[in-house]
Amino acid sequence: MKLPQFDFQYPLELVAQVPSAERGQARLLIAHRKTEELHHTTFDHILDFLENGDCLVVNDTKVFKARLLGTKENGAKVEIFILKQIKGSLWECLSRSRAGLEVGQKIFFDPMKIGATVTIKEVLEGFIHVEFQSQEDFEKILNDHGHMPLPPYIERPDEVLDSDRYQTIFASNRFNWGAVAAPTAGLHWTPELLEKARAKGIEIASITLHVGIGTFLPIRAENILEHKMHAEYFELSKETAEKINNAKRVVAVGTTTVRVLESSAQEGKVKPGSGWTELFITPGFQFQIVNALQTNFHQPKSSLLVMVSAFAGHDFIFRCYDEAISYRYQLFSYGDTMLIL
Repeated sequence: MKLPQFDFQYPLELVAQVPSAERGQARLLIAHRKTEELHHTTFDHILDFLENGDCLVVNDTKVFKARLLGTKENGAKVEIFILKQIKGSLWECLSRSRAGLEVGQKIFFDPMKIGATVTIKEVLEGFIHVEFQSQEDFEKILNDHGHMPLPPYIERPDEVLDSDRYQTIFASNRFNWGAVAAPTAGLHWTPELLEKARAKGIEIASITLHVGIGTFLPIRAENILEHKMHAEYFELSKETAEKINNAKRVVAVGTTTVRVLESSAQEGKVKPGSGWTELFITPGFQFQIVNALQTNFHQPKSSLLVMVSAFAGHDFIFRCYDEAISYRYQLFSYGDTMLIL
């Protein structure tokens, strides 16, 4: 399939700039694949559409404050976006000032009083390797002075509320510092809803996928099959595998969860383990594990929209998006959500 088939237009004012007043208050579009019926409700009614014997699978990755704002020696501003730890104090990063950065150049972060020396730069992809020097604990520096990695379509600086609301209630697992973006479908869940789910006989299971730069990179290939996903680290425990394999129906919370489950599939069952996945799910993919999907609304021409189209069918998912836009749903990370049955 061609990339323009995954494009759509939307009013810019529908891009959610802030989360809902409270978790669980977002609007919810119910999409039935078999009948192609659509229903409108709110997220606090999602359990009306889940059943005893279902297994709700969530992503427990934890977002870290991956953005650091600093200056070069000449005073020019620099933003360093930390991606992952390579070894010790050496990190793979992105920089919005990459055209002006050179190997060996110093970057300073005040009031943190730390410096960073760019040791390697990959011009074509924009990646740089940065070695940080600091007299303080680096984790404390990030927690105290780093910024939450809000997506670029949220056109405001991060605020105190983002430290809480751009993190799911499941967030606990860190590997190589965690995720640089939230698994946003999980942002809607509350402890109260989870308690009600358990009381209804619904199992709750967690996997981990540390969301990486692949979330941000657009598909550039005209033929989507030529797009290559960046690898992301995942974990799936034996306990989670047993819950999933014994479930009547597997309900994935978010596209990141889908990637883990389908990457771990073997003959219709999931196999526990950990590693790196580059799975890119496109139309025609044969889903072995996931029976239902709760997911937010995704950007045009994104790998996430392609995956959702593979799950629900291209024409039906675009009808869902048309419906959501006509009903003025809020879009993307802090926006409303849908449940595809």
